[in-house]
Amino acid sequence: MKYFLLVGEPSGDLHAASLVEALRARCATAQFYGLGGDKMQAAGVILFQHYRKMAFMGVLAVLRHLPDVKRNFRIAEQALLQTQPDVLILIDYPSFNLRMAAFAKKHLPQTKIVYYIPPKVWAWKTRRIHRIATLCDEVLGIFPFEPTFYARYGYTCTYVGNPTNNEITAAQTHIKTADEQHIVLLPGSRMSEIKHCLPTMLAAARNIKNQQARDLSLVIAAAPSVSDDCYQPYLQEGERITHDTYRALSTAQAAIVNSGTATLETALIGCPQVAVYHVTASRWLGWIKPLLFKIPYFTLPNIIANKQVIYEAVGAQFTQSNIERELTRLLDDKHYRQQMMDNYHEIQTLLGKQDAPATAAEHIYRLTQTA
Repeated sequence: MKYFLLVGEPSGDLHAASLVEALRARCATAQFYGLGGDKMQAAGVILFQHYRKMAFMGVLAVLRHLPDVKRNFRIAEQALLQTQPDVLILIDYPSFNLRMAAFAKKHLPQTKIVYYIPPKVWAWKTRRIHRIATLCDEVLGIFPFEPTFYARYGYTCTYVGNPTNNEITAAQTHIKTADEQHIVLLPGSRMSEIKHCLPTMLAAARNIKNQQARDLSLVIAAAPSVSDDCYQPYLQEGERITHDTYRALSTAQAAIVNSGTATLETALIGCPQVAVYHVTASRWLGWIKPLLFKIPYFTLPNIIANKQVIYEAVGAQFTQSNIERELTRLLDDKHYRQQMMDNYHEIQTLLGKQDAPATAAEHIYRLTQTA
């Protein structure tokens, strides 16, 4: 049995590696190929390209790196034709993955196509749902509301559990407590995010640190795809970088988190947080948001709970003063903190306890057995 996995960023690499282990448990002789990262490679996947050479976010970035984007498509196409996989597994990264699904559908008709962690069509670009359903033999969602959303359009999506929930549950058994009191900053996994978010995040955290009677330190959670050297110009004496994000969050008093999967990780770990997100031309966000987005929230904790669990400093709201105000509440208002913790528990209940990689692997394996 041959599997080909397509991944374009760090969290996908982590989820793909867990899925590979679960698939290998069902078929010890399975072969794994793909485009991805270090964790996939460590899990035994033969890589044809690393996601570091694929992570171009936004129209301008894609246009600037158009030759690289085209080369990545060619690499993936040639790799698929060379390996002739039984199953092509797409993990998020929709612009790239949907094109490759169409290629496989045309040139490899015997290959089953599975979307594990499909695009967030319930948030924006809803029209993609038709293409996903047409191209894929199975769609395996990681949010409990996705099957209902797909059913609304006459399509099937199976909820397999949430891999982030599984990974954090497993990691927390190995996390030790610490006496140090600190605020954790998660500025994102791309250089553009770090450039736009980290200076404001640090300025707010430094002010709160100086105002608080307790001795708070500042910790920057580094992304695996970004060199430590990229963070150093922003740091002052006593501020440090960590590569153990889960441990830092587990022992932190509060966190400032760039919107994305990290907000859900922070919630599941149980760390009080404020979410931020930089938007170019943010003054227009109020006008364009209803046109682009189908839901009232930006962050996963709020989307899953369908209410405001954490404050979203997005676009024009992403200011130093707003972050400082929210950090002060998180640190000093015990009722506010407890309310957030109660909402976090509600999110965990909604996600359930399914083992996402194992459940997804069972669906994928069963698909090949009934072919």
